[in-house]
Amino acid sequence: MSEKVSIEHLTTERQNQHTLNLDELSIHEACQLMNEEDAQVVPAVKEVLPVVESVIEQVILAFRQGGRLIYMGAGTSGRLGVLDAAECVPTFGVEPTMVIGLIAGGQKAMTVAVEGAEDSLLLAEVDLQQLHLTAKDVVIGIAASGRTPYVIGGLRYAEKVGATTVSFACNKKALISNEAQLAIEVDCGPEFLTGSTRLKSGTAQKLILNMISTISMIGIGKVYGNLMVDVQPTNEKLIERAKRIIMAATEVSYEVAEDYFEQANHDVKVAIVMILTGSDADQANERLIAAKGFIRQTKQS
Repeated sequence: MSEKVSIEHLTTERQNQHTLNLDELSIHEACQLMNEEDAQVVPAVKEVLPVVESVIEQVILAFRQGGRLIYMGAGTSGRLGVLDAAECVPTFGVEPTMVIGLIAGGQKAMTVAVEGAEDSLLLAEVDLQQLHLTAKDVVIGIAASGRTPYVIGGLRYAEKVGATTVSFACNKKALISNEAQLAIEVDCGPEFLTGSTRLKSGTAQKLILNMISTISMIGIGKVYGNLMVDVQPTNEKLIERAKRIIMAATEVSYEVAEDYFEQANHDVKVAIVMILTGSDADQANERLIAAKGFIRQTKQS
């Protein structure tokens, strides 16, 4: 199949027959109709859960081996990858180099379209080379259309390096699917506003990227119960959240949680293990290392 395939055959580019008269609708009618269209996204995502599960397994394996998760895309797809990567740092306390988002055209493209960047097959290769891509890494190429040259070029280079490659398109039989070991193809139907893939396609992308990053972090011990125990308390709100996480995990009072939070040098995980196991900070840290970061396993050691 040619990379120059006409966009008229793409679901994301088709005109939605249910929304032909948007300019004639009242605000109430438009909101209701948009909500009805958005309701198609969750069932569409559910259909691709088996392949998403396989992707998450590969990401967890990569993390355990010291590898990274690298998203790459152009336009909205690239921005959503950058957003998901950025949110992993405060949520899970990871280094910014562990989950990385690449966007065609670089940082400037987060707010302004960079002409021609997404049409380059070579630009992504350069971006990945600058990251010193290795076979331990997972590269997820995101393109709503499923045909973006920037993503195709990046996946081809990643394959040469030996990295795990994943394509993520919002069209079936996507070109990028031919370039990856695992292919996510979620079809949400034509957009509410013709061709505006920041809408249903963008929502589907956000939902699936949420799954990939969050569940992968669960898989390496970044969560206890449903608490984000590696949260970085970098401001007043997060400091208070950290204390309440300690309270919820150990059923102690606010005052006790605050005391252990200080003893643990503001490390939520260490504070929790101190309380659960009767350890001091150094012993709790040793238990966590032995348990590879899983709090639940420290109670057994």
